[in-house]
Amino acid sequence: MTPSTSPQQLYRFLEDRFTCAQACTECARACAVRASLLDPDGTEQQERVRRMGIMCAEVCDATCRMLSEQNRQDEEGIRVQLEWCRSVSVDCAHAFDGQSGAESAADACRACADACSDFMVTLG
Repeated sequence: MTPSTSPQQLYRFLEDRFTCAQACTECARACAVRASLLDPDGTEQQERVRRMGIMCAEVCDATCRMLSEQNRQDEEGIRVQLEWCRSVSVDCAHAFDGQSGAESAADACRACADACSDFMVTLG
């Protein structure tokens, strides 16, 4: 945001930032719940999906915390975090695909990835 930012641009920025943080929170919750349902001593595939869910929950939680901070972060740092979150969320959604009962978690991951992409557009 620059000194010449209009009130409408600022409102859009804050709205998109909140929407992204909210989607990250939902994704983190869904991934943590889904990962907790998978047996750590299960098949190699189940273990991979469980680990992916845990990693996605951690990345989404960190992204939400970063977006919730009141201080000014540099735009490039925000963009890097958003891209990391988007990428991990997409990978996690693919990992959840085909897992019985994981449809809502996969949907939360996709919604998070979309929100991160949308917010990156707002950043310019």
